[in-house]
Amino acid sequence: MKLAYVIAPGRGQTNLLLAGVAAALGQRGLSLCGTVQLDTERAEEHHCDMDVLVLPDGPKIRISQYLGANAQGCKLNPDALETAVGQTEDRVKAGADLLIVNKFGKQEAEGRGFREAIGSALLADIPAIIGVSEGSHDAFKAFVGEAEQLAPEHDAVMTWAIDATAK
Repeated sequence: MKLAYVIAPGRGQTNLLLAGVAAALGQRGLSLCGTVQLDTERAEEHHCDMDVLVLPDGPKIRISQYLGANAQGCKLNPDALETAVGQTEDRVKAGADLLIVNKFGKQEAEGRGFREAIGSALLADIPAIIGVSEGSHDAFKAFVGEAEQLAPEHDAVMTWAIDATAK
């Protein structure tokens, strides 16, 4: 089982790291599946819109919902997330060199989200790199057991991915 995860410090840093890695691996000709998150800041309200790009080439799906400037609740749109999950699961079944999942977060910690896609990839011997939120680290470890934690650096993640996908 080839499974690694990364936790980058700072809001949105794991998303940026994995999006950059996915772009670089795609340029190298690797067949990718999964998602990377692309946030669009809303400076006037100190919020962001959350979009995921379903790898390798889309679609781009807005997984956040606008709840207003003063909203305190979760802005995740679970239906949109499940659309991205379903497309990822289909692409895992079709086969790929590598699965990248932008975040193992609250949905996954509660048994939903990308859990099945991650499990299916590992059963199919597709290496996986998962972005993990600090708050879901324990749930991730309970779900997968052993996984290699990578330094939150582009070169470290690239090296692992290239080694894991070498035939």
